[in-house]
Amino acid sequence: VSPSQTSFQLTRKRPVEAGAQGQVEVKFKEVTLYLVERKMGSSRRNFLTSLARSKGFRVEDVLSDDVTHVVAEDNQAEVLWAWLKGHGLRDVSRVAVLDISWFTDSMREGRPVRVETRHCIQVREPVVRVSFANTNCSPPTAVANVSQYACQRRTTTENHNKIFTDVMEELAESSEFNESKGPCLAFRQAASVLKSLPSAVHCLEAIQGLPCLGENTKAVMEEILTFGRSFKVEEIRCDERYQALKLFTSVFGVGPKTAEKWYRRGLRSLQEILTEPNIQLNRMQRAGFLYYSDISKAVSKAEAKALGCIIEETVHWIAPDATLALTGGFRRGKEYGHDVDFLLTMPEMGKEEGLLLHVIDRLKDQGILLYCEYQGSTFDVSKLPSCRFEDMDCFQKCFLILRLEQGQVEGERGLQMDPGDSRGWRAVRVDLVAPPVDCYAFALLGWTGSRQFGRDLRTFAQKERQMLLDNHALYDKTKKLCLLATTEEDIFAHLGLEYVEPWQRNA
Repeated sequence: VSPSQTSFQLTRKRPVEAGAQGQVEVKFKEVTLYLVERKMGSSRRNFLTSLARSKGFRVEDVLSDDVTHVVAEDNQAEVLWAWLKGHGLRDVSRVAVLDISWFTDSMREGRPVRVETRHCIQVREPVVRVSFANTNCSPPTAVANVSQYACQRRTTTENHNKIFTDVMEELAESSEFNESKGPCLAFRQAASVLKSLPSAVHCLEAIQGLPCLGENTKAVMEEILTFGRSFKVEEIRCDERYQALKLFTSVFGVGPKTAEKWYRRGLRSLQEILTEPNIQLNRMQRAGFLYYSDISKAVSKAEAKALGCIIEETVHWIAPDATLALTGGFRRGKEYGHDVDFLLTMPEMGKEEGLLLHVIDRLKDQGILLYCEYQGSTFDVSKLPSCRFEDMDCFQKCFLILRLEQGQVEGERGLQMDPGDSRGWRAVRVDLVAPPVDCYAFALLGWTGSRQFGRDLRTFAQKERQMLLDNHALYDKTKKLCLLATTEEDIFAHLGLEYVEPWQRNA
């Protein structure tokens, strides 16, 4: 053992200190600290350990793979990193190696603060960036070919930049919870552009000139390229409010406003909501809790196909000439989704009225309808065009939870079930929408998504073509009339756009 390694000698737990951690609730479960004794001294280390534990931090006395944050004081970077690499950790690059300033900032705030560059102890060549040293950093595609609008890009499910886009989407979600519309949109746009690139980005030089990548986005990307992670996202994941809102909104029927209200009442878990006597759940939320373990799981393509067969058989038993289409992510070629969406209509105007009610009755007769929320049509052609886009269109629709049996799903995996679950069936979310036939193409385009693709398509229509587009119609403001379309191709043609196939709309 070298003298430098000896000077970092680990301190074993003392019985009193080991018990102290168990006496205080751990508030920040995503963060596990290890304080380096060298230069700090054993007395100061013990004091800082007790301080951190008293504020709800988990502090380990022995360095292990559980540690997420290593804190040192007045240590040379090269010596410290050499010791860490020689300690046998599975992946030293995932550990944040920090100066004591991060620890004192966190103690002052009473929570883990965001890790900034000034907090990091790093050698001259950052650990992760070395792996990119010989990588070609030329732009992944010609900048001129990347439009600011997702509707002019072709984005498949093959995402070469998932390491960035996952972080961007998490930052967007956090901004949405905070009702920060600007940052939310900026991060979603950035993720959309990165998804469309034909190869991975390995350096910031490769994204120069690309649209929708602002300074905040580039800063996040630089952090990931340097350290292999985003400290901002790690901070968000540790945030109690974010954790609670994400959990609450995972329940069917619970939106951000309801989740925020529950959080402000001091509720932090689903069990607390269910046992709180003053919480009055509506019918949809009760179903969301009742079937939570099933409908919180992803739905596979095989399960979506099985549900398509059930819905198709049901619809055509009622109306043989009805048109039915699978929409949403599965139409875009995704392997998994959170629910399954279908669009159905009749070839004759007005015949679609009441169709969903008959479908609901038929599903009920089959014994597979576990929950149903029906909304009648509020569509009024005289109110077109609408200058304001609404997330939900005015067509008749129903939100269902259906029972899907194991024997109805083809393939080796079958139903997405928990190990040991012997029921032989699971509950799955299904949405049905029934627009009139003259709106069918617009509804099909709108319900196919993705969210960013649809947003950019509407923005392009308004800014570049002086038109208003939504799930009901396309209105030409210069001609003062609604344009007819029987297919999605017609809509793209009206907008002067090349047709983008559904599987290329995963922006």
